[in-house]
Amino acid sequence: MLEILGLMATGILAGRLLRKRQKVVSIVERLILVSIFLLLFFLGASIGSDRAIVDALDTIGLNALITATGSVAGSLVAAWLLWKYLFLPKNPPK
Repeated sequence: MLEILGLMATGILAGRLLRKRQKVVSIVERLILVSIFLLLFFLGASIGSDRAIVDALDTIGLNALITATGSVAGSLVAAWLLWKYLFLPKNPPK
């Protein structure tokens, strides 16, 4: 756990020091995108190779659909409320 926190702190420090260098920021953004795609691929491969998960996919799939739908709906409502109360003018011109 300390290694993870140390790596995160080091990354934050490096980000603060290198944030003005646009080329470095651009490379880091691409690396992050590729890393996320690789992680998703390996997660899918891990799930696909697990027999118990594949056999229970119909039940897991329904629960996942309900959870995802609720999460998206809740996020949309929260974003709309934040937009309404933080960014829209209080007294719009008539």
